[in-house]
Amino acid sequence: MQQIFKVSYKTIYNWINRWESEGVLGLYNKKGRGRKQTFNLEQKKQIKLWVKEGPRQLKQTAQKIENKWGLKTSTQTIKRVLKEMKMTWHRMRRSVFGKPPSQEYEDKKAQLKEFKKQDKLGKINLYYLDETGFTLIPSVPYGWQEIGEYVEIPSRRSNRLNVLGIMGRNNYLQAYISNQSINSDVVVACIDAFFPNKSEVPTIIVMERASIHNSNAIYEKLEEWGERNITLFELPTYSPHLNLIEILWRKIKYEWLPIDAYCTWEIFVDAIETILREFGETYVINFD
Repeated sequence: MQQIFKVSYKTIYNWINRWESEGVLGLYNKKGRGRKQTFNLEQKKQIKLWVKEGPRQLKQTAQKIENKWGLKTSTQTIKRVLKEMKMTWHRMRRSVFGKPPSQEYEDKKAQLKEFKKQDKLGKINLYYLDETGFTLIPSVPYGWQEIGEYVEIPSRRSNRLNVLGIMGRNNYLQAYISNQSINSDVVVACIDAFFPNKSEVPTIIVMERASIHNSNAIYEKLEEWGERNITLFELPTYSPHLNLIEILWRKIKYEWLPIDAYCTWEIFVDAIETILREFGETYVINFD
């Protein structure tokens, strides 16, 4: 029996005694068995707060635990507590420096929500416009690797490939690619090229409050675009996350660009052009 259950003779002896005294119920594990928890719930909540103050320095948290409660603990124990408290180790995100005006932000967010409903019903056409740039200095992604080894991605200075995109929630994309800077004249030309005719339903183009979106060249076209049923919807400052095309840029930079695309500029440009061309078929985002 010891070999079958891989337990000691003493354990089997205790099983028999409990069977004789309590029957089947005696064989169940009782409360209180096993290793006692190091921290109670309130202590775990405090540990979570300390880690939020210094999310990369668990040794500092261990020192605070010792100073406050007189308990010496390892970073591995702290990690187990954090997992139990629904925290994970993952990449941080860059953010804009400031915060948007609260009332304007809430108003614009509510308008976007309504635009989404109207777009689904076919009462408007909703698009998102933005510009981004790609270079041979990669946005380093996560990936599965051997322990102690690192997948290396070539990185060096290069030209900048600029892209202006106009994207719909249904994975529709029109993109303009250039090695030159994108200015207000390019924005105007792209809107005119992508929407040459008057639409039967209103067309709403969401864009950020960038300088090239607030120039005289843009303002001079507003009346003409209005006559063609085109309206520009300007997001509040410090709110790039409200522009869904930002998700597309992140997908390309962190997930879809293959590592070997960084070998040469020609391969790099070809890989980006392929992704942009096949977006909606090979490359898809579910915005719902």
